[in-house]
Amino acid sequence: MGNVMVSVIMPAYNSAKYITESIASVQHQTMENWELLIVDDGSTDNTAQVIAPLLTDSRIHYYSLPEHKGAACARSMALRNAKGDFIAFLDSDDLWAPEKLERQLAFMASSACYFSCTSYHKVDEFGNSLGRLQVPFRKAGYWLAYFTGNPIGNSTVIYDRRHFGLQQVPEIRKRNDYALWLQLLRHGDACYGLQEPLMSYRVRFNSLSARKVALLRYNWHVIRHLEKRNIFVAALGLMGCAVCKVLHLGQKREQKQQALEGMTP
Repeated sequence: MGNVMVSVIMPAYNSAKYITESIASVQHQTMENWELLIVDDGSTDNTAQVIAPLLTDSRIHYYSLPEHKGAACARSMALRNAKGDFIAFLDSDDLWAPEKLERQLAFMASSACYFSCTSYHKVDEFGNSLGRLQVPFRKAGYWLAYFTGNPIGNSTVIYDRRHFGLQQVPEIRKRNDYALWLQLLRHGDACYGLQEPLMSYRVRFNSLSARKVALLRYNWHVIRHLEKRNIFVAALGLMGCAVCKVLHLGQKREQKQQALEGMTP
């Protein structure tokens, strides 16, 4: 990939408990040409004080929003300030394997793709494995992502900014990452899945993503209103999402994954 730089986008809201570990997982990357853009989304805890000593690393840039506006606004602010050739995302409580950037960029080069994700482990609030591995589709186009309700792990994504240009995250409280992936996929590109677990996703009891019914409502908003699909196509999309959640598709289910890939339009 030559001497490319990766801009890592990290929104932070009341993240003092976990953010030091997340930042360290970026600092320990085997690829060193990165910048980390942290946007404090109006935290009311001591997130700013925890981050302050780490700003001696000139690759880390800290921004602060005056009030809590949500992860979408924080990510969009970071994207506007990013200077890298590639954009990567890491939530302030998730963790990367040390070789994540290096291996994923090499995968993108060998696959000649502009958008990729990886497998990831699920861990509890203390970093202990939950014994669950999320495996992405090997190649997910727009309709596969649409009908499976977001098969792409946010903190595993890298996309080529030189290809997609400046992107802004749709301003919805939940599922804004899903809305962004559909935005990227809408024009014919696909997300290629590296079948290696290079991220650990921290499952927190009170996290937004833990409230499944609410997520289905936001999925509906994404596919019906942001994607402007008619009510029949939107209903099919929501049904597909619900089925995938019930059957846990994507959790180390290689055969089901391949069957779904063959069924999408």
